[in-house]
Amino acid sequence: MDPRLVWRWLCWDELSTDLLYRLLRLRSEVFVVEQACAFQDLDGLDPRCEHLCGCDAAGDLLAYARLLPPGLKYPEASLGRLVTAPGVRRTGLGRELMRQALDGCRRRYPDQPLRIGAQQRLERFYAGFGFAAVAAPYLEDGIVHVDMLRQG
Repeated sequence: MDPRLVWRWLCWDELSTDLLYRLLRLRSEVFVVEQACAFQDLDGLDPRCEHLCGCDAAGDLLAYARLLPPGLKYPEASLGRLVTAPGVRRTGLGRELMRQALDGCRRRYPDQPLRIGAQQRLERFYAGFGFAAVAAPYLEDGIVHVDMLRQG
């Protein structure tokens, strides 16, 4: 992995059609194909979110997350669609994605809690960033999830 990724937060109108295609393709590659999960990824929320894109020098999208403002899905701001490209897993990029995402959340919503609907298998990973489970696990799109909250 090239350590010189360029991290950019973009609003919906700032996404080029090429970058939008790449982020939707990455989300589909991982959440639909790799995880064998048929679900409606295009949930209508993307236009009201901010999008964190981590691209390498060649412009390849290697990491992505979306930030939902408070009140859109949960009372709190929330992170979702956190994903890294399969070819760069186990390089620390997932942790860097979380650091970048949390930094952006702190700047936009200082001292406010942040919620995620995490896949339960990643609960320990998110706990390492200060998230704690706040509800019983539940099944969403055939995958066990757990709501987690991080205090501001």
